[in-house]
Amino acid sequence: MIDKAEFSQPQIKPALDLIDLTLLFIAVVILSLAAIFIKLSENELDPNATIFNRFWIGSIALLVWKAIAPRNTTSLDYEVQSSWTIRDLALVVISCGISMLCLLTWAWSITQTSVANSNLLHNLTPIFATLGGWLFLGHFFDGRFLIGLVLTLGGAIAVGVEDLHVTPQHFIGDTVALLSAVFYAGSFLISSQLLSKFSATTILLWNCTVGALSILPIVVSSENQIFPSSGSGWLAVIGLGVLCQAIGQGIVTSSLKNFSAGFVSLFLLLEPLITAIFAQVIFAERLSILNWVAFFVVMVGIYVAKSGKGAEQ
Repeated sequence: MIDKAEFSQPQIKPALDLIDLTLLFIAVVILSLAAIFIKLSENELDPNATIFNRFWIGSIALLVWKAIAPRNTTSLDYEVQSSWTIRDLALVVISCGISMLCLLTWAWSITQTSVANSNLLHNLTPIFATLGGWLFLGHFFDGRFLIGLVLTLGGAIAVGVEDLHVTPQHFIGDTVALLSAVFYAGSFLISSQLLSKFSATTILLWNCTVGALSILPIVVSSENQIFPSSGSGWLAVIGLGVLCQAIGQGIVTSSLKNFSAGFVSLFLLLEPLITAIFAQVIFAERLSILNWVAFFVVMVGIYVAKSGKGAEQ
């Protein structure tokens, strides 16, 4: 007689994978709105004030979620109830610090090199996430996954390669942008370790709270305006805090329970391409044939990587 558990397991697994991938795609679509919200917010606020509002509003949204969500019944809020260890505290401190370093290095790189250079080098995050997962977490990636990695990176890089400027004057900025990719990869790897004990909501709440408190002195001392002054400005920062920071980043962080940091960072390369589509609809910005080709190549690369070994935890 056929064991029902053995028979149903192969059917359940693809269904769960499809649900997880669908949620991750929804998160990427939400995060793709971040650039739109930032552009609207910066009609009134400077970048530092925009980031500060994103963090404190995100913190409030996450606190509300933790208060109203049934404890340990959702993927975002599930965590193991046990005492803290020195390792836990160290990982939390490193996670908060490395997230802030990623943000600061990327922002600073844009002042030292071209936006195209900064974005292109920052998009190399999957290389460092994959390498870090292999070196430090024992993740195994087969040839099929690595081919998918190359295809996806190639599609993402193709969008900005025409505007790439390699000059000695950009060396410092380019190096810092590359460093931001290392920090971004590190944040994924550390979050994947913290998820074995803490919920995605808790991890994000730490990062948002520390981020808001860290950037507040800079905003107070250097910005003329801290909060938006119009309804559209408030809608923009609320969208950043609630949709992008709490919901979008929450789903992405939670997905690290099921997928490797390398695959998640690879999947996020869809974000700038989807942003370009939104920009065409909202701001009437032209979307070139190269953008559509790149989108197709990235999708193929993600499919190939997902079918290889190393995409899942």
